[in-house]
Amino acid sequence: MPESVSEAIARVGSPVELLRNSQARPTIFPVTPEFSNWRSEQLAWRDSVALLDQSHHMTDLFISGPDALRLLSDTGVNSFANFRVDNAKQFVAVNHEGYLIGDAILFNLAENSFDLVGWFMVLDWVQFIGESGDYDVTFERDANSLMRQPGENPKLYRYELQGPNALALMEKVTGAPVPPTKFFHMASFTIDGIEVRSLRHGMAGQPGFELFGPWKDGESVRSAIISAGEEFDLVLVGSKAYSSANLESAWVPSPLPAIFSGEGTDEYLEWLPAGRAGSLAGSFTSDNIEDYYLTPYDLGYDRNISFDHDFIGRAALERHASARRRTKVTLVWNADDVDAAQRTLLEPGLPAKYIDFPKARYGVYQVDRVLSGGEDVGISHDAGYITGEQVFASLASVDAEHAEPGTEVTVVWGEHPNSTKPVVEAHRQVEIRATVYPAPYSSFARENYRTNQV
Repeated sequence: MPESVSEAIARVGSPVELLRNSQARPTIFPVTPEFSNWRSEQLAWRDSVALLDQSHHMTDLFISGPDALRLLSDTGVNSFANFRVDNAKQFVAVNHEGYLIGDAILFNLAENSFDLVGWFMVLDWVQFIGESGDYDVTFERDANSLMRQPGENPKLYRYELQGPNALALMEKVTGAPVPPTKFFHMASFTIDGIEVRSLRHGMAGQPGFELFGPWKDGESVRSAIISAGEEFDLVLVGSKAYSSANLESAWVPSPLPAIFSGEGTDEYLEWLPAGRAGSLAGSFTSDNIEDYYLTPYDLGYDRNISFDHDFIGRAALERHASARRRTKVTLVWNADDVDAAQRTLLEPGLPAKYIDFPKARYGVYQVDRVLSGGEDVGISHDAGYITGEQVFASLASVDAEHAEPGTEVTVVWGEHPNSTKPVVEAHRQVEIRATVYPAPYSSFARENYRTNQV
């Protein structure tokens, strides 16, 4: 039997020790890194149209059975009152104490049939609750290609078309007008004689479609899109650019899940394989794992929360709602300070932690200190470069009094002491000045991301 998270924690002494010194290899997206270069590819979803392959890096958890919707309602903070077939939603789950487990995209595929897609954190939690509770449900997991058996293909292909030319390209490749479809609603199309399901989506704040269907049809659909896309300046986007798209839509992909303490977590950690514990990186350090926990409000998930039903953590989440204190923002890092940090690699002495481009995250859970006047006022999550804005930025949760755009803060970059993660070289901490901006940073994304348009 593989080691459980509970056994791994007992072996090393604490959850923080396990996560901070995880020996797991760096997380990668197992698709082509760059088809041209990540800078031009980033610009494609803003200036023309981008084709991104999501088939390999996400996990699908197919949930079916007469109690499937009840399970999702019991574990999700979202309302399910009008959740019909061909609808989707950003599913958010919390633990019994109201702290965030994670989020994923939930597709309502057919009556009593759902697909929960995303990082494994929230998928694992939902499956555990379903298997350990009184639910008549079945689960089928299609792991991402890093966890899949060699030679085994995904169950579904999943492609993303994003950008101002996405609608015109869809009408060309389908040979018909695209019917009006609300944000996060689905429709079906025919491409090269193949029925394709589509989710109206806006991954980077631009118009877009997420296309999916059986794996055997994937290459034909992709080839048809590429052929039709020539006149619309279609750009193939690799994993480097794709991994940074969330910085523009202001989605934090992997906050540390609140699974290491609280009601019911002992049993869960015994069930969960140690390989899915994740890794912790960044300048924020505490021996208390609960100091890393977030509420959904810290990440701007207010719109997802509905108290129209009972769910795990509801009472605690209501208390968090009345005591909320942090706001999600974008931090634009000072160009001179980023330059100075990188320049230490070319100077004598111990350098700063290498800042990778376009994405600088070096753990599954990136948690860096945000300071004002030398005092901690929040944490910085994902960080990276946005070509279209020519800025290096991070997504952050900061105290409300420091969340006003234009506020000056400081991000502490690097670890002290250095952890033993494989991606961490010997380095010293540096402070980088940053300015608070709205999240999303792009005005187009802020104003258009969730409009009810095709």
